Formats: sequence, structure tokens, C-alpha cells
Amino acid sequence: MRAYQVNRFNAPPELCDITRSAPGPEQIAVEIRACALNFADLLLIKGTYQETPEPPFTLGMELAGVVSGIGDKVDGFAPGDRVAVYSGQGGLAENGVFDAARAVRMPDTMRFEDAAAMLVAYGTGRLSLVHRARLQPGETLLVTGAAGGVGLTAVEIGAKLGARVIAHARGAEKLEIARKAGAAHLIDASEDLRERVLELGGADVVYEAIGGDVFRAAFRATRPEGRILPIGFAGGDVPQIPANHLLVKNLTLIGVNLGAYLSFNPAALRDSFAEVLRWCEAGELTPHISHVLPLERAAEGLQLLKERKSTGKVVITMA
Repeated sequence: MRAYQVNRFNAPPELCDITRSAPGPEQIAVEIRACALNFADLLLIKGTYQETPEPPFTLGMELAGVVSGIGDKVDGFAPGDRVAVYSGQGGLAENGVFDAARAVRMPDTMRFEDAAAMLVAYGTGRLSLVHRARLQPGETLLVTGAAGGVGLTAVEIGAKLGARVIAHARGAEKLEIARKAGAAHLIDASEDLRERVLELGGADVVYEAIGGDVFRAAFRATRPEGRILPIGFAGGDVPQIPANHLLVKNLTLIGVNLGAYLSFNPAALRDSFAEVLRWCEAGELTPHISHVLPLERAAEGLQLLKERKSTGKVVITMA
């Protein structure tokens, strides 16, 4: 089967022909139809992601497809089931074997491309804003990188939960996408983020994906008793957080590591995945996919992420 693999760090991944594996006792085999790309895939190529395996390995953190086989200890899945899988790796291939605990059934009416685009971004958004930050209707949510794969879903979920959403992104085109997703206020990356947010009354919850100066400005624009979620560091600068400022303003800093929930609270992870799929099926959420490309053009998809030329998600299809 074909798989898009990292054979050594800091080298271009390659489309390889590899042997299919049989599922273990607690695993399912999946005929993969679609796989969404994530910024973390770029870090895996460099070997700097927090959960990077040793090469060779196949990229692809989230996927959708059809179950083709199950291990003898697997309950709840059968061959022919349509599933979405938070794979961590292995999604950019024609077939894969994954722990059953990482999979959820997808609605019969949902496209594979949409299901593949839901898990990491929407799952992180729902877990962060509902389970961790306890975002309430009427609160103000600031989202940075608001047109990216993670940020755009936070805008959409925040608006669905009844929050007043402030979207921060670069350029009118990206800000318009955030507005259509439910943002009430728009701030261009060229503006003074702290000043503009304070003019709007400050933020109760900050969903921050950029790091560096953007994080520092958002931190300073958070209201007393606000909650700050450092989701990622797409700008490359991991900020140092002044603990004395947390104390003075009674702020709460909340870490969210989606994959870690598999080891200590997998039910919370599955609940988030299942709920966002239900929201999508009901028409309450719509994943924004800017590019759909075939497997042989996966390198082009990753370049779109690297150059920040995509909005929402980039999805790779296997057919």
C-alpha cells in the first residue's frame, strides 16, 4: 500500500510502498478515505513534536475511513463501520491499523473529508472551551490565529456556546472567514492587539495559538479572573509566563494536551469527538476546508500549512 513517510528527520517525506499490518487484539484496521493535515505534522517532520516516534513512520494525525478488520478484544466496531480516528500518526496512507480507543463512529450522512477535519481542531476546541475553561454564554472569548485550522473552530464553537468572540488574524480575507464563523469583532494582526481588546472590554477567555508577542499582548488584555489557554506556538516563540501577573490579576492558565487524555481520561476525549460529530451532523458546525488534494500531492498540502496559505483545514484523499 502507499504511505507518505518520514524516513529521516529534517528531510522531505516520501511516498513509499509499504506492507499492510494486521490489527492487534485491541485494534481496528481501516481503509482510509481522507486524512486532514495539522501544523503538528510539520513538527513531526523536524522531530520536534512532543510525541515524535523514531523514523520511519507515516504522517497523518486524524483520518476517516471504513473498518476492514478488528482485533479479537474489540467491542463496538465491526467491518464496514464508517469511523473517524484520532491516529496521532499513520493517517496519510491507503490503509492503517489503530487502537480502537482512538476511533469514533461517524454519522452515515457525513463526508469522509469533513469527518477527517473534525477531530483535532474541533476536538481540541470543545475539550478546551467546555471541559477545561468552562466558557459561559455572554463571556468574551479572544481567539488568535482565528482563520487557521485550530483557531477557526474555536471561533465557531465559542459562538455556538453563546460567547462574544473576538477574532485576531492577518488580512481582510482571513478575518472575513472568521466573521462568517461567528466572530463579533475582528482585529487585524497589524493592529495593537492589547489596545484593541481592551477597547472592547478585555477577554474572559483567551484561546491562543501563536505564542511570542501575540501571547504577551493577549495575556495583558485578559480580564481579572480570566482563563488563558495556550493551544500552540505557531510563531515559533514559546513565551515565558510571569507568575506574578497571574497572581495580581487572579488569572488561570490552562494547559490542554489532547493526546494525553488517552492515558488518563479517554472518556473525555471520546465525548468531545462524539459531540462535535453530532454538532456537525445537526448542521450546527461546518468544517472549513480550503484545500482537498490527492495523496500524491501531500507535500503541496504541507507547504500550504508551512506558508500559512490555507484557511481552516487541508485534507488529503486516498482515492
